[in-house]
Amino acid sequence: MAAASQPPERVLLLALRSCVRPRVSLVGSGCCQCPLGAKRYLLTENIVKLKEFQHKKVVIANSLPGTKEIYFRNLEEKLTQNNLILKEELKTLLHLCNSRDDMQLAKHVIYRYHTENRNVSLGEYKFGPLFMRLCYELDLEEAALELIRDQHLRGFFSDCTSFNILMDMLFLKGKYESALEVVIEMKNQDVKFSKETYDLAFAVCYKLNSRESLKVCTTLREEALIKGEVLSRRASCFAVALALNQNQVAKAKSIFSQIMKPESVTCINLNILIHLHSNMLETLMTILKDAAEGNLSSFVKRREFSEEVLASVKEKVQDVPSLRARFDEIYGKLHITGQVTMHTVDAMLCHTPRDTKSHVELLNKRPVSRQTYQPLSQSLLTE
Repeated sequence: MAAASQPPERVLLLALRSCVRPRVSLVGSGCCQCPLGAKRYLLTENIVKLKEFQHKKVVIANSLPGTKEIYFRNLEEKLTQNNLILKEELKTLLHLCNSRDDMQLAKHVIYRYHTENRNVSLGEYKFGPLFMRLCYELDLEEAALELIRDQHLRGFFSDCTSFNILMDMLFLKGKYESALEVVIEMKNQDVKFSKETYDLAFAVCYKLNSRESLKVCTTLREEALIKGEVLSRRASCFAVALALNQNQVAKAKSIFSQIMKPESVTCINLNILIHLHSNMLETLMTILKDAAEGNLSSFVKRREFSEEVLASVKEKVQDVPSLRARFDEIYGKLHITGQVTMHTVDAMLCHTPRDTKSHVELLNKRPVSRQTYQPLSQSLLTE
């Protein structure tokens, strides 16, 4: 009753903190107890921008007037003499760092720069994502976590992208509890969550696979819906999978029922698992039969089922002779029609999403006339 009288934000923070205590063990999760795996990027390249960052590093290193060593030495002298650190100097420094030793100087410069500019951040260049990309490249997720939690740097990491990249980095390394600490920091620092933040937070909760992480996931989801946030289908799938892992079938069904357009291969397999856990075997067999025997056009993609999921169904129907025979027949047809995939549900959930922004930019890009160098539509009108 005491928790019910507390503000929602307080309840959420308590739930988050309970989830990252040392007593919580990391559980290899997957909807059918598949081994710990699928350590993939959860963010798209147009958010992480690691390739773009690495390309710019080469450009800046090649355009440097002197050597990297001279540039570093000059910055060290500036620190010693308590001289002002300029924005472009810090940008260049972060693009020149190639080792852990280089990062020591970068950290000192960041502290000095933030001390000098903490009150003029409005409209200023955001260094947080740049620093996180550098940490991503150098495998320095622990150093990144240390700085993002440092009280003296409050405001330096003011954007959700910095936190998202760090969470992605920690997820990739299997450091799920640390990733959840990043969520706590976002709450403490009043950083607004993006769609990707919820994706990452739910993925972390799914990987932790505990009663506490389900509570965090549920609380975050409810908070998002109250605020009118639109959660992605992917985030909802993580929540469904976690609920199933924790044998909360009713919760899984409720969340799944609210997914818009549940036609993805992940949703199709989660739906099978929901029916399986609900003992709705007759309906489940009908779904599989319709998928195997449906007269679809060659242009329509057939539904795919995970071998892992089908193996769970097979195990469930072993003791029911009539269902076992029907399943074996359907299972054979699914294989013949190429509708069985070796991807586990865990792998489906944790794949790297495709970039969409780049395609939109290409569609919106206005072709330029080679003769007038004006937008092609304008050039044609004048001609």
